[in-house]
Formats: sequence, structure tokens, C-alpha cells
Amino acid sequence: QVQLVESGGGLVQAGGSLRLSCAASGRTFSTYSMGWFRQAPGKEREFVAGISRSGGTSTYADSVKGRFTISRDNAKSTASLQMNGLKPEDTAVYYCAAAPTSWVQAPPRGRYDYNFWGQGTQVTVSS
Repeated sequence: QVQLVESGGGLVQAGGSLRLSCAASGRTFSTYSMGWFRQAPGKEREFVAGISRSGGTSTYADSVKGRFTISRDNAKSTASLQMNGLKPEDTAVYYCAAAPTSWVQAPPRGRYDYNFWGQGTQVTVSS
């Protein structure tokens, strides 16, 4: 089992940047693919980005490709989401999540593939 805590959310103007961090407890962090999801008011929770256990494979939603970058540091049990060129439509609560996968498996994109979730951090982008 792993516990996840997000940080780094806030209010930013359109075009600005934020970096979200996800700190994991326990010594099993490297056994999980990590993902970032977001949920805006009245909308379903949606996939944003995922990264494999090794960090060698990442995948992004089309809406954030080229603007967001996911990374991880297995030695520090952390995952991050660098968000550049933020738009008002990026406003949402952002969640990090962990999915048990094999070492070579690509990170999943489905929310139900992820077993563990953080409490979320609010990102608000003003126009």
C-alpha cells in the first residue's frame, strides 16, 4: 500500500506555470506506475499524464501534450507534473495516483487501473 500527498497547486494567470508534486510513503514507490488526473466542477475525472515505473515511458492527454511534463524520482519516492502555458480550461482539482504494473508496462490511462489516490490539489487559471 502507498499513501500519496499532492502539493504545489494555486492560482496562476493564463500562460503561467505551476509544478505539482506528489510525495509517496513507504518503500514500494518504484513498483507503481504513476498518473495525474484532474476533475473540474461538474465533470468526470480525466487522465492527464502517466509515467512508467522506470520513468522511461510517459503518456499524455492530447489536451496537455506539449505543455505538461510528468517525471518521477524513485530514490525520493516523488512524482511531479510541470505545467506550462496554463489555460483557464486547465482549472481543476489535480490528483496523483498509483497503479501496480510490471516494470516494462506502459502507464495506464484509465482511472480504474489506479488503486491509490492522493487528496487532490486545486489549480485555478485566471484569464
